[in-house]
Amino acid sequence: MAQSGYGLVEQHSHRRLELQARDDQRVPLQKDKFNLNNGTGEVDAEGGKTHGEGGGNCTACRHLIFENPVNLALFVVPVAMYAVYAEWGPTSIFALNFVAILPLAGILGAVTELLAMSVGDTLGGLLNATFGNAVEMILAVFYLRKGASQVDVVQGSLLGSILSNLLLVLGMCFMCGGMKFHVQKYNANGARLQAALLLLSVLALVLPSLAALAQGKKHGPETDLWISRGAAIILGIIYIMYLVFQLGTHPEAFTSDGAEEEEVTMGPKCAISLLIIVTLLVAYCSEGLVDSMEGMIDKCGISRSFIGVVLLPIVGNAAEHATAVTVAMKDKMDLSLGVALGSSAQIALFVVPFTVLVGWAMGVPMDLNFQPVKTGIMLLTVLIVGNAIQDGESNWLEGAMLLAAYFLVGVTFWFLE
Repeated sequence: MAQSGYGLVEQHSHRRLELQARDDQRVPLQKDKFNLNNGTGEVDAEGGKTHGEGGGNCTACRHLIFENPVNLALFVVPVAMYAVYAEWGPTSIFALNFVAILPLAGILGAVTELLAMSVGDTLGGLLNATFGNAVEMILAVFYLRKGASQVDVVQGSLLGSILSNLLLVLGMCFMCGGMKFHVQKYNANGARLQAALLLLSVLALVLPSLAALAQGKKHGPETDLWISRGAAIILGIIYIMYLVFQLGTHPEAFTSDGAEEEEVTMGPKCAISLLIIVTLLVAYCSEGLVDSMEGMIDKCGISRSFIGVVLLPIVGNAAEHATAVTVAMKDKMDLSLGVALGSSAQIALFVVPFTVLVGWAMGVPMDLNFQPVKTGIMLLTVLIVGNAIQDGESNWLEGAMLLAAYFLVGVTFWFLE
């Protein structure tokens, strides 16, 4: 999954400042390792020639592969693909494809970021919104193809993605960063806005359940569906407005003074090619994962709720989680919150409506009635996180509390069917 939120805005804002300064002064800015042409091999930051597009692309590819320790699992990808082809047992297929998707998801998100940086703010934001959570969307589509019996798994995986970002990732960032730094600061305005958007998404999840309670026996499944579809369209519109606000009118709300991240460049052609290849690999492994789940449940006795809420979100987020913790330990908390809060808002406002509308198109009754337990956990999580981030400062104890909340949720869903 790509860094949405703070990280994307920071990169685009920095690019605009660099280009504006160059136009005003008519001389290139002196910044180490900065390439204004995104790997095209024309002019570098010091006015000299680069090593060409191929050299820049090779450097970016090495950075993608070796920067994250999760990518060591790439060697599992061909084994997992062969396991599907050879029809190994469901447990082996599930486990191998589970591990194989971990690094692929991280590479997919990173390539999306690089491509977004090279095509401008508007198209870049759209690409990041579309492919930033591609793994979650691909898994959801494959599950919905199985029919209405898999709707609860899709709902659980979407809920789990939000919970893991808010509690597990943010908790790890606060705790690991807090053990190295006494107090860490970040832009509280953007964080509060993200929390408010998440509360809005919780309202959309609560409405179908409230309608069912209010109408009693008069309430039917069709009512849930139409409420959910209307809410999905509204949330999608709000997400578009959020992108405009974040990337266009108020980017300063998501960055801190002095925040800076080293830029790695890649040519658009290379990025698009990698994006297609990795997406196809993720789709193949996701299909194997989905097809083997029922057999794995019967053999191992793991509950469907635990798989949906805890295991599946790890598939799409592990590489991104490692990146968030790494930058938190460098005291770059705005980038860390961009992963945790930004990705949660992206899932709640874009991926959840996407699955409802895709289910509508496929004739599958995918709705926003996540049932009282899941909806209640989501509401309490957003309230806890909102209270923790409102002061713009973090410490290790706040991280420990968020991690404790996540473990409580995991224990609950272990015993729920």
